[in-house]
Amino acid sequence: MHDYAKSQRLEGKVALVTGGGGGIGAESARALAQMGAAVLVTDVAEAAGKATVDGIVKAGGRAAFFKHDVTNEAQWEAAVAEAIKQFGGYDILLNNAGIETAAFITQCTNEDFSRVMNVNVNGVFLGIKHTIRAMAPGGAAGKGGSIINLSSVAGLIGTTGHIAYHTSKGAVRLMSKAAAVECAQLGTGVRVNSVHPAIVRTEMGDNFMKHFVDLGLAPDVATAEAAVGAGHLLGFGKPSDVAGAVVYLASDASRWMTGTEFTIDGGYTAI
Repeated sequence: MHDYAKSQRLEGKVALVTGGGGGIGAESARALAQMGAAVLVTDVAEAAGKATVDGIVKAGGRAAFFKHDVTNEAQWEAAVAEAIKQFGGYDILLNNAGIETAAFITQCTNEDFSRVMNVNVNGVFLGIKHTIRAMAPGGAAGKGGSIINLSSVAGLIGTTGHIAYHTSKGAVRLMSKAAAVECAQLGTGVRVNSVHPAIVRTEMGDNFMKHFVDLGLAPDVATAEAAVGAGHLLGFGKPSDVAGAVVYLASDASRWMTGTEFTIDGGYTAI
């Protein structure tokens, strides 16, 4: 008989979570640790990342912090090596680190567009690249694993004023599919999936509402929240709503899933 409870646990697995200092990244790190994984939390924000780790350790979990700029390839190599050194393996990557900017297309500067691409696309690419190297047969970990790339409903649909963010998250969606196909066909044992939340009540989610006001699309934040919230049939999300999906994709319960987009949006894209 299949052991469903065991397949969802993460004992013996090692995870690396980028952007783990706050929001979805921090909550996902806590969830992975609660389910039994050892977690390397990385972030450019050292104090925030260490606070996430302190909370996990105080709750009885295993975690460590590593300062990490996801746009820097050498730091990616070092982060992967640190996960293996600290915890003796490497099984799960959550590519969570990301930024956004708000501007109409005609006002979006090349510098801002490129900055978003560098973090949200190049950062994810580098994570996939060096994680596959480590997880594939003959790699430093060598047992396969699960790569989870945080995209967004912005990778599925468009909205006004967020051209760079939409472009980056659409790229993450298709990058995940291309990597999933390649990993499966080459027999690496690595699964790759993307997660697509709608508005989650985090600092980034709250900033999204403020952007509508800044761009003159709403007179105030309350009006923006009412308009955007109407499309979220189950209301805005919480970080734990996304972290639950991350745990599932990290676990053996999702062993037959690769190349998929996991949409968690309170019904937003169903309308």
